[in-house]
Amino acid sequence: MFRLNLKIALRNLWKNKGYTLINVGGLAIGLASCMLLLLYVAYEWSYDKHTSGYDRTYVVYSNQKNANDIVSYAWTPGVMAQTLKETVPEVAYASHSTYPDEFLISNQNKSYKKKGVFADPSFLKIFDYKFIKGNKDQALNAPNGIILTERLAKILFGAEDPLNKTLKFAGEELLTVEGVIEDVPVTSSIQFDYLLSWQFYEKLNPWSKRAGWGSNFCLTLLQLRDNSSFEKVSKEIHGVYGRNQKDNDNATIIHPLAKWHLYDHFEQGKSVGGKIDMLRIFFILAFCILLIACINFMNLSTARSEKRAKEVGVRKAIGAARKSLVGQFMLESMLLAFLGMIVAFVLIEISLPYFNNLLHVTLTINYSDWKFWSVLLALTLFTGFIAGSYPAFYLSSFEPVKVLKGFSRSAGTSLSIRKVLVVFQFVFASCLIICTAVIYQQLMFIKDKPIGYDSNGLIEIPIEGVLKDASKASLFRDRLLKSGVVSHVSTFSRSLTQGGNNTTSIAWSGKNPNENILFNFRFAYDDFAATLGGNMLEGRDFLPHFQDSANVVINEAAVKVIGLSKPLGSVITWNGDNYTVVGVMKDFVMESPYQSTTPMVILKGIETEGVMAMRLNSAKNLSTAIAAVEGMMKELNPDFPASITFVGDSFEAKFNNEKLMGTLANWFGGFAVFISCLGLLGLTLFMAEQRKKEISIRKVLGANTFHILTLLNKDFIKLVVIANLIAFPVAYIVISKWLSKYEFRVEISLIPFAIALALSLIIALFTVSMQSVKVVKANPVDALKYE
Repeated sequence: MFRLNLKIALRNLWKNKGYTLINVGGLAIGLASCMLLLLYVAYEWSYDKHTSGYDRTYVVYSNQKNANDIVSYAWTPGVMAQTLKETVPEVAYASHSTYPDEFLISNQNKSYKKKGVFADPSFLKIFDYKFIKGNKDQALNAPNGIILTERLAKILFGAEDPLNKTLKFAGEELLTVEGVIEDVPVTSSIQFDYLLSWQFYEKLNPWSKRAGWGSNFCLTLLQLRDNSSFEKVSKEIHGVYGRNQKDNDNATIIHPLAKWHLYDHFEQGKSVGGKIDMLRIFFILAFCILLIACINFMNLSTARSEKRAKEVGVRKAIGAARKSLVGQFMLESMLLAFLGMIVAFVLIEISLPYFNNLLHVTLTINYSDWKFWSVLLALTLFTGFIAGSYPAFYLSSFEPVKVLKGFSRSAGTSLSIRKVLVVFQFVFASCLIICTAVIYQQLMFIKDKPIGYDSNGLIEIPIEGVLKDASKASLFRDRLLKSGVVSHVSTFSRSLTQGGNNTTSIAWSGKNPNENILFNFRFAYDDFAATLGGNMLEGRDFLPHFQDSANVVINEAAVKVIGLSKPLGSVITWNGDNYTVVGVMKDFVMESPYQSTTPMVILKGIETEGVMAMRLNSAKNLSTAIAAVEGMMKELNPDFPASITFVGDSFEAKFNNEKLMGTLANWFGGFAVFISCLGLLGLTLFMAEQRKKEISIRKVLGANTFHILTLLNKDFIKLVVIANLIAFPVAYIVISKWLSKYEFRVEISLIPFAIALALSLIIALFTVSMQSVKVVKANPVDALKYE
């Protein structure tokens, strides 16, 4: 029986090639879209799960109480790890490390800027990286030891054994290779090319040895012996700041490493989401697109009901049971689903390179992974079952006597269901159009919001090599200015678009002793405000002919927090030293452009640390100016690559998530709309099939083409309008929730809803009219000659 049903199914699909192609195409696009999104969801979900004890590993966060809220950050004091290891017996390992940063690594004439991490030996106990060469138990104990990843070892040494070989760090310090480990998985939040010992970090930064509980400058990780002790450990470490430093009311929490990547957004000291919100949207989007493809299949299948009616009648008349007919139609559905799966494979392989480039990831299909095949087979069977279920039961329900006398159907049970399916398709499509429009509006709103300085023509280079020498840095700055390619040069202790470097040790007259306020602090050199193109609201920035070592510039947010009515000449205290306010600078964005600017103090610093910022001369050709800067850098600092960063590009990177979400919504929204059009085409075919005699009679009686097209289109226009009326409140709720996470957000206007309505009406009219014109142009004699 199965062989017979298979032959009949194959013959039907071959006979109706157009129908087969449309169905296979719709299902293929739905399956490919679903699989691509699921691949991305699985990729993101796998982050930080590469180490064997990931489920017992936690990131230590500091909760800083401010006036109105609690700020959470994964920066902790250097003494935190050792204290937790010694005082909390449930902790198996505790490690402190730096966040990855780029430094120059050289092997004779080979020099590369690669990411490195300074860490203690416990870091390798928590992350069980596989050692290819070297002794894991002795790693990171030697002050001048370095551990390379396999990739970097091959770059530096080729096929040569790197163990015990010497490398040069930052053009100065000599390091000995004591191990080679496998490359860090791409799904690790901590990406590095080599590891350095904590002792070496203390050698380079002597201040870190003296830093106490008031300095948050490192990442602390801990691994529990057993997860059952999580609650106990959480309570025990909550007040560790206060127990070790008087009047320090910072709280400590531990955040699961496995959630660090996806749940990185905190409010009032608690994790409230992050990238997981976008992942949930993609997960829902994946199955909604697949469901739309299934609905499209249902519509097209039942649109051919008259052509299959006599087949059903004959088979029932000669004794076929309804169960057998259901099996026949479900087999056709499964065949189409498997054909769609094959085409989906091709589409996935073609689109993966673009998808990877768009997402900046490396998604691949592992054909040897049974999980992949299980998911794909389950999706295909699910698609075939869902898509074929309604057509199978509907078509098998025809009564043989009625269909053999002449196909007719009672009022509109099938039709109403079909209309509901089309409405659902357009509800989803309209929601995506509205959401895409609002995402674009929000992105433009934030990008157009003033950032407090002029990023155009502003570049920065890291201060490294000979530039760490004050006289060389001064010589380089003078040469830049004399060349005329730049108009201003200054230095900043961190990149202009980076966060970090904060303190709660700022005090002033009248400050509430029970209130800790988090301030950002930076060190800058002369003319930093002029170099940034920032605005001084009061006073001045640091100038060469002033002695500013005891002076400070603050921003607007700091003035408000401190409560200064006349800020100039006011005195603030930091770590016991008094500083006089000589200038107030307009707030400028360094961290998130979506949140209020953090209070900041800027102190006069040395010109040999951080980055050198420079403003290119607008009268000079851009490429010529950049080439001139690179030439002077190579001449003065030949051992280091000329690393020039455009501040505007770095700032633009802050919008990557929103851009990504908007682009994916565009693409997959487009797929949803296209598949919805196929579903609408199916309903048009169905309606035309049912009304072809009516249309022919109207034509014979003198109805013109416009009248008939209006008659056919008005029902579909109603469906689209109904779909939009349902979509509007749904989209409003979804987009309001998405916008709520932004402190600065666009107001939801009528424009996105009007765009969705207009676009869906245009698409619907175009799709319906293509088939309606064909019906209207048909010869009425063909439909009426047997009447």
